Amino acid sequence: MTSIEHRQLKGITIKNIVVTIISTASIVASVMTTYFELKSDINEVKLDQQSQTRVNEIRLKVLESQVAVLQREMEEIKPTKHQ
Repeated sequence: MTSIEHRQLKGITIKNIVVTIISTASIVASVMTTYFELKSDINEVKLDQQSQTRVNEIRLKVLESQVAVLQREMEEIKPTKHQ
């Protein structure tokens, strides 16, 4: 250690301050990395949900059109039975 690292400021050495700063920077970097990863994951889930919603809407429209066709066919069949 150099002489400046042995100096003390009311019981606190320069080495302790450096270790504290480096540790704090490491923790902040870790938290920020986790935050951005979670943000990215949340955006992916959101996009997946939007895509699934669109697919479900299309399926619903297809089913509604199929029901309409079947209803028309039923209406065509009903008068035929009464005659």
